[in-house]
Amino acid sequence: MQKVRAAVCREFNTPLKIEEVQLRAPGMGEVAVDIEAVAICHSDISFWQGGFGGALPAVYGHEAAGIVTSVGDGVMGIKEGDSVCVTLIHSCGHCTPCQSGKPTICATPKDNMAGSPISDENGEPIFQAMASGAFAEKVVVDQSQICVIPDDMAKDVASLISCGVITGVGAAVFAADIEVGQDVVVIGAGGVGLNAIQGAKIAGARRVVAVDMLPEKLEVAKEFGATDVVLAEGKPWSEVKKMLGKGADAVLVTVGAAQVYDQAPRYLGAGGRVVMVGLPHGDKTSSYSPLVMANQGQGIVGSMMGDVVVKRDIPWIIDMYKQGRLKLDELISGRWTLDQVNEAIEDTKSGAARRNVIVFK
Repeated sequence: MQKVRAAVCREFNTPLKIEEVQLRAPGMGEVAVDIEAVAICHSDISFWQGGFGGALPAVYGHEAAGIVTSVGDGVMGIKEGDSVCVTLIHSCGHCTPCQSGKPTICATPKDNMAGSPISDENGEPIFQAMASGAFAEKVVVDQSQICVIPDDMAKDVASLISCGVITGVGAAVFAADIEVGQDVVVIGAGGVGLNAIQGAKIAGARRVVAVDMLPEKLEVAKEFGATDVVLAEGKPWSEVKKMLGKGADAVLVTVGAAQVYDQAPRYLGAGGRVVMVGLPHGDKTSSYSPLVMANQGQGIVGSMMGDVVVKRDIPWIIDMYKQGRLKLDELISGRWTLDQVNEAIEDTKSGAARRNVIVFK
């Protein structure tokens, strides 16, 4: 067992406590990583608020990068000293979704409490949220969650790829399956939304319309590739349709608000689809008109982590970044220490941040 510092949640919606916890060595197929940076995602906040359920005590954090310190038996293609991204995408590799190229929806369950590598000073298990538990100095995760990255890539920038970037870019390129010349609406210009905008641009969209409640975020959306922006007040879908001359081919909802999902189909044109990216709390529901959507040949599709394949798509995203075709550095709005994690969470909750990053080194 190794002792590491971690931000532990012992009661939902109360400040995280910095504690010294115990972390076991990596077992079969597992990798130990010293975390150098971990970004704060709204999913971490939803778990912390109790909106996604999960056991307590828990360590959150899942958008991370660092250096491999040791590997367990059976690990292939990863060695001590490698720079890596650490993701929440735990995949068994043999279930039907994994075999079908959909590892983000792996059907093999994982018990993140009984099987957690984290425990307290009394040996009691601590929930490893999202199979990561990366609000900590070190993690032990399955090799499927790891992607080796160039050593010269800054870890704070690399950490963003592990969730926000692959979720947004992947939602546009893979889940939405945007075709060249199509018109796209992205609702929400936060961290994931900005990446969805970049993904739509990469996919060859004709127009990419960003919709948000804050004018300042719409200005940022233009920097990331939005061709048009609309303030989310009144009936923004009417303005979008007037702007495009028709409804959108794809609407990517990147905010976790049920009422936004109620409105999203209104932006669509014939044959269009709503792509569910942002995650409302588990007790929230939305409604829409099946009659209208059926008559218009429209649809709704879920997007889990952008439908990406970790070891295929993260290297591609890094190449795009190095070519100057994808903005990553500009996504970071603040750098914090682990001791400042609660302040960083509050800043993220305000909605103004693109991505806040906890930096360890």
